[in-house]
Amino acid sequence: MNPLLPAPAARPPASMAGGRMPVLDAAAFLRGESGALEALAAELRFALENVGFYLLTGHGIEPALIQQTYAAAQRFHAQPLEAKLAIRIDEHNLGYMPIRGSLNRTSAYNPNGKPSVNEAFFLRRQRTPDDPDVIANKPLRGLNQWPADLPGFREDALAYMDRMKALGQSLVPVYARALGLVPDYFEQAFAVPNLILRLTHYPAVEGFEEGEFSIAPHTDSGFLTMLPPNPVDGLSVRLPDGGWFDVPQVPGAFTVNSGDMLRRWTNEVFLSTPHRVRNLSPAARYAIPFFFDPNPDTMIESLPSCTGPDRPARQPPILFDDYIIWFARKNYVHQQKEAAA
Repeated sequence: MNPLLPAPAARPPASMAGGRMPVLDAAAFLRGESGALEALAAELRFALENVGFYLLTGHGIEPALIQQTYAAAQRFHAQPLEAKLAIRIDEHNLGYMPIRGSLNRTSAYNPNGKPSVNEAFFLRRQRTPDDPDVIANKPLRGLNQWPADLPGFREDALAYMDRMKALGQSLVPVYARALGLVPDYFEQAFAVPNLILRLTHYPAVEGFEEGEFSIAPHTDSGFLTMLPPNPVDGLSVRLPDGGWFDVPQVPGAFTVNSGDMLRRWTNEVFLSTPHRVRNLSPAARYAIPFFFDPNPDTMIESLPSCTGPDRPARQPPILFDDYIIWFARKNYVHQQKEAAA
């Protein structure tokens, strides 16, 4: 079967927040309305060719679930340090990462290389001890660690992850059509996707040093990152013209961006846009980004709709598993210590 279909022409959405950030409304598509897939795909193509970020409305994620997950992040980080260190981040990048535990060494946009001023708790797809990948001790496929004394925390986190996984899977056909592929082109890659929930605490900082950030300028590693609306500002993106743009608040909208792997998969048709956080407010800032990626066993090679005689593949194929292992070892302090040992 030919996987190619004519790609929709990139079309700016009706709304551009702050004049620069595309606002895409997924409601009609998620309701299954006729023509909505093609319309949303055209706007998505515009957003990812020109900005690499967009604001998503009409996603159907309940505000109560979002608030419940923010509350879970605050509950986790409010624990005494010794309780958090009891589940310190392990070789699978699961658990608690203390302040200044990430370096963003793969970023070309943070030459000072100072650690980021945040602490975070990482969860991945929930696995059981009899999972073949757990038994084989495959990298980045271990068992989640859970706090010992936070009733309901596990249930709240997993409920959010399940809902976000469903949203990610529902959007995959839109990405396929935006790229001139049949809607089910990515179905196998995302049947059992790679998932990461990061519960981040950005403390208030009286004054940042030169080259210091709450999270340093970087690009994400994967396919799709989704950030729910945040009551505290601080996120900025570096637009293709080189200027930094503060992401505006749009009620109920998720901030969504593509990452390095999608850029590679699309033969650099779609952008992977640098972004950073500086918490300049007098209060703590929390973030609950959800990273939605293909199964680690997916081979990432330039898509047939993005290559041709006048556009050869710019990078060789790579197993997504190999890529994310390399990325983790470059960007996290504990991974670098283990590699040195």
